[in-house]
Amino acid sequence: MITQGQAKVTTENLYKCPVQVSNHRASAVGTITATDGTVITMPAQVQYGKGPIAADLYNECTQVMPAKSADVDASKVPVVEIDPDGEVITGYIVADNYFEFYVNGKLVGLDHTPYTPFNSSIVKFKAKKPYTMAFLLVDWDEQLGIGMELFQGNPRHPGDGGVIARFSDGAVTDSSWKAQTYYIAPLNSPDEVVEIGNVHDTTKLGRVHPVAKKPPCADACYAVHYKMPDGWQAAAFDDAKWPRAYEYTDTDVGVTALPAYTRYPELFEGARWIWSSNLVFDNVVIARKTVR
Repeated sequence: MITQGQAKVTTENLYKCPVQVSNHRASAVGTITATDGTVITMPAQVQYGKGPIAADLYNECTQVMPAKSADVDASKVPVVEIDPDGEVITGYIVADNYFEFYVNGKLVGLDHTPYTPFNSSIVKFKAKKPYTMAFLLVDWDEQLGIGMELFQGNPRHPGDGGVIARFSDGAVTDSSWKAQTYYIAPLNSPDEVVEIGNVHDTTKLGRVHPVAKKPPCADACYAVHYKMPDGWQAAAFDDAKWPRAYEYTDTDVGVTALPAYTRYPELFEGARWIWSSNLVFDNVVIARKTVR
């Protein structure tokens, strides 16, 4: 599905930070009509406000900001039961910008803050192996529909995404995950997306900042969208033909000075930032991994 230009805002902001912070951006939601008549929710159809919010690891808005890993107390984080006879697993998650986390199709937790300030989260679930984790990941737009945000004074700057997670049973985000993209922008032309089987390839545009091209199309930019398959959260869903996730560095994602992440190196040890093949132009991604 192809759209051009900005979406119509239907919700100005999903979450308002109750305290004054330096980098709070409104998480707007809107709709846009594709050339085939499909009405698409932008930046994604999310469950925010309809499910459990993940507990805070670090969150300026709630003033939960442990100084170091040793100060983090996960004992009171609620456990979501997947299997009654399973193991209790604790996970630590940072997403740029928003995540929804599912295990065997059950929603375990939603990101507290859809856009910014950047936060990090703790989840707990009780499951037995094999179990399947699935993330809906959204790089939120400020310019809904064209994948752009304010950066260094430029309101038409392509943003980037990323997620990192580590779990107490040893599971981590890395290139063994699968990652498929569903919203790609900003594009000078829809033809910039090259479909190679199940791969939605835009690597010729540049995969990371600052080498990624900044398109001159501004408000006339295009976006390419794909319909999300039914049941993508479930363990039985077949992701065998999906492309693998790509690993990125802290510098690639721009998190070298992000306290929600950098304060807790022990909690993310061994995990890698992942996304689809394009950190900049791929704005909505589903990532999946079966732990055996």
